[in-house]
Amino acid sequence: MSKKIAISILSSLFCVLLHAQELQVKVTVNASRINSTVDKKVFVTLQNQLNNFMNNRKWTGDDFKQNEKISCSFLLNVESIVETNVYKGSLIIQAGRPVHSSSYQSALINLQDPDISFKYVEYQPIDFNESRVQGSDPMIGNLSAVFAYYAYTILGLDYDSYSPKGGDKYYQKALNIVNNAPESSNINGWKLFDGLRNRYWLNENLVNTKYSIVHDVFYSYYRSGLDKLYASDAEARKNILQSITQLQAFNNENANTAIVQFFMQSKTNELIGVFKKAAPDDKAKAVDILAKLDITNAQRYKDETK
Repeated sequence: MSKKIAISILSSLFCVLLHAQELQVKVTVNASRINSTVDKKVFVTLQNQLNNFMNNRKWTGDDFKQNEKISCSFLLNVESIVETNVYKGSLIIQAGRPVHSSSYQSALINLQDPDISFKYVEYQPIDFNESRVQGSDPMIGNLSAVFAYYAYTILGLDYDSYSPKGGDKYYQKALNIVNNAPESSNINGWKLFDGLRNRYWLNENLVNTKYSIVHDVFYSYYRSGLDKLYASDAEARKNILQSITQLQAFNNENANTAIVQFFMQSKTNELIGVFKKAAPDDKAKAVDILAKLDITNAQRYKDETK
């Protein structure tokens, strides 16, 4: 191999590494509920294109090293055919955030979006334009809009966990999608009247300045809490206790917000593990707070932290 060719290859590799994408996504398309004459190959093609869309797009202006990529999974369950090339289904979104000095990944998001409608013709391009979210066909545009919305939300949560209110600009990008979302009689989830736990309300809570304390809680939970757990577990537990105490105060003033339930739904096992070895007084305080914040799992906190 000539020296010039070697240098060219190394330069190309350097550029790829320098501009490495932020997300490490696994998209799975499950069409097992579709019992029709439709060639299931179309869903394999769709899965491949969605993986390329999510993993090859540059979502931020920052450079991410390979070990800094955010690990995510998207499970698109295609449940019915509305009409030719138009499908209805649900989406499960998960993303993790590594905890300092450990191999443990804490859940940033663990959410099911129950109402995804979209149009897909095999091999049609899947792309996203921030200035033209809806595209020429709303049903085609809705697919990339939903995936882009969750990409920016995940990025916002990740940046929030490393710096105070670090995710603001990504929540604003998600807001842009909400404000310009595709519109059709078959499309739901983007409007305030589409339900109480949808894309609109999650983003509204994340950008609402009235709820800014939640971002402080999120940051302190990770940076002063989980990231210090392996170096100083007692101090870390007290910081996590302080974080959930702040969250309880917020919840008392703003009952039934989407953001509190969103935060708590992926943290039950994690919080049980954190406070299982806490000092008795701290454990009692934590269990009391968690039982109020996460009523569904109240008994688990009491039983499994003993």
